[in-house]
Amino acid sequence: MQGEGFIEKFNDKTAIVTGGGSGIGRALCRELGKRGAVVIAADINFEGAGETAASIPKAKAVSLDVAKPEDVKKLIHDTANEYGKLDYIFNNAGIVIIGEVRDLDDEHWRRQIDVNLMGVVYGTTTAYKLMVKQGFGHIVNTASMAGLMGTPAFAPYSLTKHGVVGLSTALRAEGEGLNVKVSVVCPGFVQTPMATDFNAVNVDREKFAASIPNVFVSAEKAARIILDGVAKNKAIIAFPFAFRLVWWLYRIHPSLAAPLARKMIKDFRSTRLDA
Repeated sequence: MQGEGFIEKFNDKTAIVTGGGSGIGRALCRELGKRGAVVIAADINFEGAGETAASIPKAKAVSLDVAKPEDVKKLIHDTANEYGKLDYIFNNAGIVIIGEVRDLDDEHWRRQIDVNLMGVVYGTTTAYKLMVKQGFGHIVNTASMAGLMGTPAFAPYSLTKHGVVGLSTALRAEGEGLNVKVSVVCPGFVQTPMATDFNAVNVDREKFAASIPNVFVSAEKAARIILDGVAKNKAIIAFPFAFRLVWWLYRIHPSLAAPLARKMIKDFRSTRLDA
């Protein structure tokens, strides 16, 4: 059943969460655990994934680099074989490298594309084929508000997140008649390690971090919002309200976002190391 009026339950469901070792991923794992799910916390940081799994009644930790397609495929198939099904995959792992395009090199682009976009592609396509065969499942991909509107100084990140939104909304239509659901998560600022421990190119990290408006949502609240949205089978789960409002205005008249973008890049340039 694909309509938003249907409320899914998580009790005894099997869920893979990539990036489960910290931030939104860890919060999702714990909230899924509270709601009765069997959780596989997957992360390139196996120690972090282990700490997450240790706090959940029915959970296990797995080491995973989402940029390696064979490893992603193996985890998905191993999970389905072990538990007899895969109800959910949360393709949540991601990285961010901040900087103006004039300061970035090929590797800055390649790394974000490999993790943020291709990592989601590998998890999505493998899980989708498996879920089509088993006749059910829900794929949840983490994008960003930067995937709904171009964000200056975050160009590679914004590119990858736009790709995740496009993939998710296109596949949702394909999966609708095959009993496979697809949702995409587009948060604004969430209080996670990535919000403060980011990579920055030609930027005073501390000065930039201090310039970010204090509009953060806690990772725990974000996880609750996400799972409530998943339970209602929402296509796009965007939050908090202030960011959703900006997005609505942007959809009505894209030019309304131009002053905001100009202010963002002006503020960002004040934190440049060569300013």
